[in-house]
Amino acid sequence: MTRSPFSHAPAHGSLVAFLAAVALLGACGTGDDSDSPSDAPTPFTPHIDEFTAIGHGLLEGSNELLGRGLTARMRLALENPELVGKDRFQLELALAERLLREGDIDGSIAMYSALLAAAKEGSQRAYTITRALGLAHLRAAENANCVARHVPDCCIFPLQGGGVHTEREPAQRAFDCFAQYLEFKPNHLATRWLLNVAALALGTYPDAVPAQHRIPLEAFESEEEIGRFVDVAPRLGLDTLNLCGGASVEDFDGDGLLDVLTSTYDPLGALSFFTNGGDGTFEDASASSHASDQLGGLNLVTGDYDGDGDSDVLLLRGAWFTRDGQMRNSLLRNDGGSFVDVTRAAGLADPARPTQAAAFGDFDGDGDLDLYVVNESMQGLDPEQDFPSQLFENRGDGTFVDVARAAGVENDRYGKGVSIGDFDNDGDLDIYVSNFGPNRLYRNDGGMRFVDVAPELRVTQPDERSFACWFFDYDNDGWLDLFVTSYVGGTAELAAEALGIAREHERPRLYHNVAGRFDEVGVEAGLDRFVLPMGANFGDLDADGWLDIYLTTGDPSLESIFPNVMFRNVGGARFADVTTSGGFGHLQKGHGVAFADLDNDGDQDVFHQLGGFYPVDAFHNALFLNPGHGHRFVSLELSGTDSNAGAVGARIAVFVATPTGPRAIHRAVGSVSSFGGSPRRQEIGLGDATAIERVEIVWPRSGARQVLRDVPLDAFLSVTEGAESFERVELPRLSF
Repeated sequence: MTRSPFSHAPAHGSLVAFLAAVALLGACGTGDDSDSPSDAPTPFTPHIDEFTAIGHGLLEGSNELLGRGLTARMRLALENPELVGKDRFQLELALAERLLREGDIDGSIAMYSALLAAAKEGSQRAYTITRALGLAHLRAAENANCVARHVPDCCIFPLQGGGVHTEREPAQRAFDCFAQYLEFKPNHLATRWLLNVAALALGTYPDAVPAQHRIPLEAFESEEEIGRFVDVAPRLGLDTLNLCGGASVEDFDGDGLLDVLTSTYDPLGALSFFTNGGDGTFEDASASSHASDQLGGLNLVTGDYDGDGDSDVLLLRGAWFTRDGQMRNSLLRNDGGSFVDVTRAAGLADPARPTQAAAFGDFDGDGDLDLYVVNESMQGLDPEQDFPSQLFENRGDGTFVDVARAAGVENDRYGKGVSIGDFDNDGDLDIYVSNFGPNRLYRNDGGMRFVDVAPELRVTQPDERSFACWFFDYDNDGWLDLFVTSYVGGTAELAAEALGIAREHERPRLYHNVAGRFDEVGVEAGLDRFVLPMGANFGDLDADGWLDIYLTTGDPSLESIFPNVMFRNVGGARFADVTTSGGFGHLQKGHGVAFADLDNDGDQDVFHQLGGFYPVDAFHNALFLNPGHGHRFVSLELSGTDSNAGAVGARIAVFVATPTGPRAIHRAVGSVSSFGGSPRRQEIGLGDATAIERVEIVWPRSGARQVLRDVPLDAFLSVTEGAESFERVELPRLSF
């Protein structure tokens, strides 16, 4: 059997170890749905705890995404001699696909091949099997090359250099299968795209692709040059192999250097924590910090909930699992770079609901961070899946109480993203929630009371399926704009766009804030594109003071292989595609993203947590190193005294002199992407600034305005609320 990519993963008692034990013991043949710890495989029984029990239950049960118990029942059903004809074929086809998802690539290929041999040549059934077989070969090609022989060029579109496969046979078989299918359905756009991807992997594009099926690479050329960002994660040991998950880049241990924390959807996979050594190296501190005590989690967010000056972590679980997703999140108190699970003591454990999105913010203005958790409610379809969102008010003693109903923010829709920001500049934090269904904008009216003004302000769209969202001031006018992505479509829409074929598709929305009202300007801003982002974030690629956008693409389907997309903000007027020039077009599924100056050279690098949902679809994380653009910067670490310690909700304006005149650059502390993990320090590019005239900070609790003068360029500064001046921090320039 072809080894699952999990066989290369760190040994944290992860899914690969579990699957190996199951295969050895024949446990999957039981078809047992029980998620009781007593039903776990013998090797794990002495070590069962809360999270391993949950993981075993998911893997042994009937969960659509991960449950091998469902696979066992499919096998059992096929033993029934009375199951014949179309019903038998459909079940066999489904089982072959499930084997592929689980990582049994050889078993899947063998089953597809047997089905193909039994099918009538030239029939629709034969072509259906052929296409599915092509997908299995393509995943085998990815594992044999991009995973097992991972180098920085792997899966960067368009494939070239080290990204071209050296183990050629799997990709060639995939190419042949897709070519055969296109004989049957020559206009099948998704298959045309996959054919071109296979040819790129083989290094035979364009010559090997018939002209009628060729997709022009010119359609993906960057509009501007941004400089090549090279993936340095492999040489730094940060290329952990995981399923999809969250990421946070933050100074967790208080030494002034940025560390890296990532999660994985693998319910038996651990948090990974890497500390920055200050000498161009990172150390895996997952075990010593107790991060690896935490298993699973599609996303994570950070915030200093206890006001002790460091960033604590909320690990989010249960997303996409529907009823099976009723598993608790984990609040991890940061004790100087060591993590302590205080979820139950804090009152955040029950009731457990499926979620992947949350945000810390001082919503009641009392000086400590509250917590809003967006859950995946399906109460409109199934009353048993009524999972309203939760607003946890911080009592100031380490505990929280849910006040969502009284506050009017239960949402009770299938929530996928959340961001916080003061959109109306009235001094308190508002909440935007993206849903599968109309989105919400909860205006904070004080006293923990919110009103949904999304319909009134026309920011409900995309109202079919939205995903990552955020507040940011993209045009530096001092008002927070709003960006929200769409999650509808697939490879067919991408191919159609590249070919210039008119096809309806949903698009992201860019809502320009005009003094507290919104105009949708996505088309004018150049964002009228098909993109299917799961993870996404914003930052300043070239330190020019304008915030750029990274959309990291995909969905659970194994055929969803298309490049992530980077947009450069051009002077606050439009966004230009710089994907291929910067080397950002990763074909693997993208999730947690952090823009962060990891090497302290004044520009932001991009850390990217990669991987899909199914066990076979794991991939290595990436760190794209910024080549530099010769621009100035200032980095500000804010510490609240009257306000919350992390200064979430503070507004910053940096006024600079430039050769063409003065300009102002605006930032909002704590306004982040719902699937991003950038640090709380504000890394502010200043472009061609010749001097900083002043920095103004409006603190969130009091509204007091603090003005800093004589601020140096290209400096790291620590600013305390109410202090007369700032402290300059000397950080080492690192070489990666």
